[in-house]
Amino acid sequence: MGYLSVFLLIFLSWNFFILGTHQLQSSQTQVLLQLRKQLEYPIQLEIWKDHTLDFCYLSSSTQVNITCQDNFVTGIKIMGDKTVKDSNFDGFAIPTVTLSGAFSMDSFVTTLARLTSLRVLSLVSLGIWGPLPDKIHRLSSLEYLDLSSNFLFGSVPPKICTMVKLQALSLDGNYFNGTVPDCLDSLSNLTVLSLGNNRLNGPFPASIQRIATLSDLDFSGNEISGKLPDLSRLTSLHSLDMSKNKLDSKLPALPKGVAMAFLSNNSFVGEIPQQYSRLVQLQHLDLSFNFLTGTPPEALFSLPNISYLNLASNTLSGSLSNHIHCSSELSFVDISNNKLTGGLPSCLSTALDKRVVNSDGNCLSIGFQHQHPDSYCMAVPVKKKESRSKDMGILVAVIGGIFVATLLLVFGCFFVCKRCCSRGISEQHLLHKTVQENSTTGLSSDLLTNARFIPQVAKLGTEGVPVCRVFSLEELREATNNFDRSTFMGDGSNGKLYKGRLENGTQVAIRCLPLSKKYTIRNLKLRLDLIARLRHTHLVCLLGHGLDTGGRDDSSVYKVFLIYEYVPNGNFRSHLSENGPEKALKWSERLSVLIGVAKALHFLHTGVIPGFFNNRLKTNNILLNEHGMAKLSDYGLSIISEENDKHGVGLLTLLILAKISSPKL
Repeated sequence: MGYLSVFLLIFLSWNFFILGTHQLQSSQTQVLLQLRKQLEYPIQLEIWKDHTLDFCYLSSSTQVNITCQDNFVTGIKIMGDKTVKDSNFDGFAIPTVTLSGAFSMDSFVTTLARLTSLRVLSLVSLGIWGPLPDKIHRLSSLEYLDLSSNFLFGSVPPKICTMVKLQALSLDGNYFNGTVPDCLDSLSNLTVLSLGNNRLNGPFPASIQRIATLSDLDFSGNEISGKLPDLSRLTSLHSLDMSKNKLDSKLPALPKGVAMAFLSNNSFVGEIPQQYSRLVQLQHLDLSFNFLTGTPPEALFSLPNISYLNLASNTLSGSLSNHIHCSSELSFVDISNNKLTGGLPSCLSTALDKRVVNSDGNCLSIGFQHQHPDSYCMAVPVKKKESRSKDMGILVAVIGGIFVATLLLVFGCFFVCKRCCSRGISEQHLLHKTVQENSTTGLSSDLLTNARFIPQVAKLGTEGVPVCRVFSLEELREATNNFDRSTFMGDGSNGKLYKGRLENGTQVAIRCLPLSKKYTIRNLKLRLDLIARLRHTHLVCLLGHGLDTGGRDDSSVYKVFLIYEYVPNGNFRSHLSENGPEKALKWSERLSVLIGVAKALHFLHTGVIPGFFNNRLKTNNILLNEHGMAKLSDYGLSIISEENDKHGVGLLTLLILAKISSPKL
């Protein structure tokens, strides 16, 4: 009996020792609980509320999985339910869609870095938002990183290139809007690189060509532009997706082992490379919606493993041989909306249960599908070089004409300035002489009457614009979270500028303009009413105003809030330099911006009586909307601030500035 007791004691002690060696360290548990708090207690982590749990022994599910080794957390996988994407997301928290405004991506990564043995991190659809900080490289043991389907924005941090153990990097389905660091070849173990469905721009990173281990590459749904380089050195590449970008080079050479190639919805030019006919592993090829020319290589249809071939919506021409042999694996072919002539090969014209063929929109001599007349397909452009030379000649002539006009404008600028100054003074004078308290309105009735004579052409593009209204201070505080620092956009001679969101979800820019001169409420409202009448396609729309009397009852206003539509794409200045925060505009785009500004100024000068001349014309005050359309801001404020703009420039100066800083044509 004594021996049995000793045996049981030894057995229980040994089991306790074994279990103890697998018990998660308390510091690791605290980190997991802190992560749950920072993620704002998602329902998927409801079970984590019991602090006595050993997280390493929790049963795995499709939504949550924790893996451990030697008392340390080595893997975290959490699948959230915040799958709704908002196309209007602009870097601010959105209730019920993202985590709250209190969330800090920087602090979150700092907490994650305390898990020093973490090799797998997957946090998908959790509403995480903010820029991905450089300190992500502190997770130096990571082999698998998946932060897809969240609300991350900004550039992909260059420090990510130091995470040399990474084998898979997935950041797709976010809002990254910068360039991709050109140092990814330092990730010598990387097999999966997925950055699809973001807003990435700039050229394709050349360093990716040197990642020999890469098997899956996805940059789809971005704004990558320029040339797609030779990818034939990516000998391990299995799947390539560059669809829905702005690539405009010839098609690149592809590695022999590639099985899936998605290159649709770009601006690729030239002929389909004959090299594609030797890609014996190719199963799926999509080249649709480009500007490809020539006749498709016949061997594409007979590749041994090809099952999907889409060449639709290009300018392919010529005729396909009737002797083309189609692979037995080929189940889908789309050659529609090209300029192909002749007949269809027998393997494409024969109705097969297992093969879908679409050949509409060509000039094929078949009677059972919609085809164009032969003349349509004879109009294929064959003198592309001559056309380009002609276009270049026209462009040079236009630029030369602009500079000749510039010289003429120099001689006339003094006369124009004198005339504008005198009329601008009359604008101020009309208002100044009515400020006296013996005036019952604060503005002359003639001024208000004449201000209504706005040409009908000025109303183009302003249909559906909301009526200018008065906002209470409570509404403005709510829209800006009590003018929180996170909503502050800048400060200048026109006062502070905040970004806000109204109760109906409309994004606005709110200008807080302190008044150096006292106005009665009645007088100021009449002045604001005059500005509110200025509606034009190329003017930032004034949605309303709010007045701050400083809590006094003397009917005087000390501060005015101007609520404008929010224009999301930055100002003209930020688009002038290649080194600027935004993508530099081409010369033609800059000229289009200046034409829009000229239209706005013409309206301000002549569209109302009296005209508005002191409009603070600066590159910082020319904003660009999501379509690249120019909108002039801070116009007409001279009738409130009573200041002439001493720092504004003329259109001539803007034109010269745009030309000097323009990229090469």
